Amino acid sequence: MIVISLILVLCSGLAHAVWNMLAKQSTDKALFLWVIYMPATILLLPTLINELASASLSQTQWLLIGASLVMQSVYSLLLAYTYTAGDLSQVYPIMRGTPTLLIPAIGVLLLKETLPLWGWIGLSFMLVGFVVMLGRSSGKGQHQSVYKPVLLAMSVGLCITTYTLIDKVNLQHLSPLALLEVTNIGFVLGLTPAVLRSKRLKHVIRTHLHIIWIGAILSPGSYLLFLYAARSANVSTVAPMREVGIVFGTLLGLFVLKESQGTRRITASVAVVMGIIMIASSGY
Repeated sequence: MIVISLILVLCSGLAHAVWNMLAKQSTDKALFLWVIYMPATILLLPTLINELASASLSQTQWLLIGASLVMQSVYSLLLAYTYTAGDLSQVYPIMRGTPTLLIPAIGVLLLKETLPLWGWIGLSFMLVGFVVMLGRSSGKGQHQSVYKPVLLAMSVGLCITTYTLIDKVNLQHLSPLALLEVTNIGFVLGLTPAVLRSKRLKHVIRTHLHIIWIGAILSPGSYLLFLYAARSANVSTVAPMREVGIVFGTLLGLFVLKESQGTRRITASVAVVMGIIMIASSGY
């Protein structure tokens, strides 16, 4: 089962990197993200309603479902802002690497847990990768500090950390499809105010119709693959492996979107992935 789970996680990482590239390519990030999430949200709504109607959930379980929905709303908003502020190859490794960095760090600093030497080396690799990402961007002929997109990317990573842990608990009383719908609703709700304020929804649909259907499949599909993997394996094992998508995201940004500073960003993403592998293999 662990082999199947790891295959699902690797496919999840690739799918996630591809739909994030499509979002970065779009002319209006918030509207594009809202559009690609709507089909799955509509299709899976009956599944969620039927499951909730037949389930006997405690108040705590309802609160956890609500927490997942809220965190997805915050995540969608921050994701749109982050892709407006920074390049895919710059922010994607930080967004996806932050959860792996935060969980062991929180455990050591706040919960008095221990981390093996190999894990500390992994954390050091990740920190080096994040530092390498810092600097100034020469894209579009401007010397603009990258601290804003880096901080936004770390905020997205914090959201990912939070909803991943919450959803692992939610899987104890919801099926992956029903939980996916909860996250879809939260994601869409977070972006709905931006859609209502804008008058460019039809323009975005017409402009990106050729890639919307790809995003509509991969955006919910990537997390669904992860949820199925997490249901049959330890989240501490599969969550770090999903972040191999960092390499996919960096390469897509550099070679498909033609973003600059390729050597520095590839070096940074490799350092982050090496750190993730070390932490995962440390037995934390």
